[in-house]
Amino acid sequence: MPEPTSAQTERAYLPAMGRDMLLPLYDPFTRVLGARAAHRRLLDSARIAPRHRVLEIGCGTGNLLLLAQRIHPQATVLGLDPDPAALARARRKADRAGLEVRLDRGFADQLPYPDTSIDRVLSAFMFHHLPLPEKQRTLREVRRVLAPGGSLHLLDLDGPAPRRDGLLARLPQPHRRLRGHLADNTGPRIRALMHDAGLTEPAETGHGRAVLGRYTYYRAHA
Repeated sequence: MPEPTSAQTERAYLPAMGRDMLLPLYDPFTRVLGARAAHRRLLDSARIAPRHRVLEIGCGTGNLLLLAQRIHPQATVLGLDPDPAALARARRKADRAGLEVRLDRGFADQLPYPDTSIDRVLSAFMFHHLPLPEKQRTLREVRRVLAPGGSLHLLDLDGPAPRRDGLLARLPQPHRRLRGHLADNTGPRIRALMHDAGLTEPAETGHGRAVLGRYTYYRAHA
């Protein structure tokens, strides 16, 4: 598969914790939120098979994709994220664990992979970071890269946003700007966007609740 080009990586993006300096807090923060159990449930629903090519978009520090590689060592696991600091942290974690994963820098709405080259696309707590046009382009790109019989498995916060006096209000300013994104991040809206992008049978497959609010699991097919 080709490497991402500089044109694909020189864009603004929102770091995982809102500011680069807060990145070391990301893994402890997600553990408090119960992300590992949510990740495991997402992987169970994806039904990854040996020799599947699995891509996580917005992989951050690599927690989901490394769990996928541990559980499915015969699969080929790739992670894509625009944040070089997060990718470097993911690489260190993979090396320490002796796990072979490919990490690429890039954006989910410009996937640097050939048509029909991926069997499973995963996304966890990333989609709400995107404004509507990027959500639409991302889902079209997911449809493009999915192989026949492939599927998207997405996990994300379900809007509307928490109250102004809740935890989100105390997060860094860039994250507080996500309130508008979350308001448009409801189950019916995401299913409609999947359908409009050409994905078939978009469905909600489960729900959960964490400190930041309710979250929903989705599945759609190529």
